[in-house]
Amino acid sequence: MVDPSDGVVAEVKSLRRYARALTGDPELADDLVQETLRRALTYRQAGKEIRDLRAYLFTILHNVRVDNLARKSRWGNVVPIGEGTPQLSAPATQDLSVEYREVVDALAKLSEDQRAVILLIGLEGHSYKDTAEILGIPLGTVMSRLSRAREALRGLLETRTAGSERRAV
Repeated sequence: MVDPSDGVVAEVKSLRRYARALTGDPELADDLVQETLRRALTYRQAGKEIRDLRAYLFTILHNVRVDNLARKSRWGNVVPIGEGTPQLSAPATQDLSVEYREVVDALAKLSEDQRAVILLIGLEGHSYKDTAEILGIPLGTVMSRLSRAREALRGLLETRTAGSERRAV
């Protein structure tokens, strides 16, 4: 009796290499190879002859890949059950947009000197010394302007937050 797996085992390495090149995913490639081998062995166990085993295996692999892609396009992405909590929606971004707008508005209300210092240090990441050189002012002036700018910005943002909370109630 002829073993149905004769020659099939020798092609596994080539099938896996081709499947990985096709999918880019080792797990998906292994699934493709497994299904290819299952179909080929089932065909051989049914007593049917395969003339060119290598070509037959690669044809099956190709067809399984095409079937999987067609199934995926019809059904969309599958959400795995039991693997963590799938996120089917994106978090709301309205709050961030409102906060951003409030900060931009509050910055616009600062004096030009305070705004320049807070943007150079807070946004651009310059050191106090670099900021003093860029603006052509003493280091102590940078520190005092930054302190006053932070205090004013905090006050403006707290006022806006308190006002929006009253409107929401």
